[in-house]
Amino acid sequence: MAEYDFDVLVIGAGPGGYVAAIRAAQLGLKTACAESRETLGGTCLNVGCIPSKALLHASELFEEAASGKLAKLGVKTAGVELDLEAMQGQRKDAVKGLTGGIEFLFKKNKVEWLKGRASFTGKDTVEVAGRTVRAKNIVIATGSSVTPLPGVEVDNDKQVIVDSTGALELNKVPGHLVVIGGGVIGLELGSVWRRVGAKVTVVEYLDQLLPGMDGDIRKEASRLFKKQGMELKLGTKVTGATVNGGKATLTLEPAKGGAAETLEADAVLVSIGRRPNTDGLNLEAAGLTTNQRGQIEIDHSFKTATPGIWAIGDVVPGPMLAHKAEDEGIAVAENIAGLTGIVNHDVIPSVVYTWPEIAGVGLTEEQARERGEVKVGKFPMAANSRAKTNHEPDGWVKVIADAKTDRVLGAWMIAVPAGTMIAQVAQAMEFGATSEDIAYTCHAHPTHSEAIKEASMAVLGKPIHV
Repeated sequence: MAEYDFDVLVIGAGPGGYVAAIRAAQLGLKTACAESRETLGGTCLNVGCIPSKALLHASELFEEAASGKLAKLGVKTAGVELDLEAMQGQRKDAVKGLTGGIEFLFKKNKVEWLKGRASFTGKDTVEVAGRTVRAKNIVIATGSSVTPLPGVEVDNDKQVIVDSTGALELNKVPGHLVVIGGGVIGLELGSVWRRVGAKVTVVEYLDQLLPGMDGDIRKEASRLFKKQGMELKLGTKVTGATVNGGKATLTLEPAKGGAAETLEADAVLVSIGRRPNTDGLNLEAAGLTTNQRGQIEIDHSFKTATPGIWAIGDVVPGPMLAHKAEDEGIAVAENIAGLTGIVNHDVIPSVVYTWPEIAGVGLTEEQARERGEVKVGKFPMAANSRAKTNHEPDGWVKVIADAKTDRVLGAWMIAVPAGTMIAQVAQAMEFGATSEDIAYTCHAHPTHSEAIKEASMAVLGKPIHV
């Protein structure tokens, strides 16, 4: 009998976990992955990144047709109607195809799927659905779940007060949707339901949306969302909620103190953040504890305090992003195999998939200025040829560079395809590029990405088209 059942056991099959398992198997390690969901892919593929993008895209197309935008381009439409059942159906199809694809990849790479919730029984053993499994290396990749808001009880089944999962499943367009939290998830899902007819009010505790993002981005985002018809209640906290007759009544107060008010809604989305999933793992048996934020501390190679146990993704410090978890999944597998797996956590792009999209990578201008002298170049999308032909004038690109070395420290942008555009800057930063490197790289014309070139030229004080 083998001393270990597996060389590598990954707990969790989200973007970090399933990628770690596949990469470990590719490197010749006998690998298993424990997952309690009925499908693989974790939050991202099942109830997060993927289904939300399916609804975002469909709602964008509906708004283009229903609002008359297409008619202005010479594409006349009549009697445009929303078929919410069909819209939800294509969302489910996208999820089914991608989660099934991961199951195929597990079989292809000979990764064994242990179906059930894993719990440590020792430093190298776990129990999964009554089966005890021993592994030489164990990777914790259990992800995160929504943070509850005291006084506001979520019940997705009733479809009145919901979390991000419930907001994907609404079977009718709410007359008035209140989004609690002005972060990425709330704004994305709020924009879906606004486009298909809901009145949307965003209640945010801070005085600006999108905490952690560049200051110019936060200001411009507020302006654009107001322009699109969202009502913003900034600097406001929600202290309670009641449900009666299929409607919710929220109690609000100014964040800095003041008189309370009430707000009635047909649906409420609670989206105030996420917290690491460590409950039920029995970390004590593995000799592990969590920090004050509930995260598992790791070193640069993703090792925990217990030899042979590693951790990645949302359950460890850092941004809770699927692509960050994926890169860590590859790196941890390579480290386990004796290779050198590295993730540059200074170059992790972030994207808000609203319309237009919002994206950033590296330092904000505020962070960069705290560290030293910088040069900043900015270019408006209204002066970009492709944005002009596509009637997409909103937004801009900002490039931040070190004043002495010209090395790019960060970039922030608002543009319809910003999520795709940001990859260029991320790769440039990975190679240590200067703004001049980007400025003197030939960009195809006409493309949205020319705005990155022009913003880089603006760092040098010589943009052409503005």
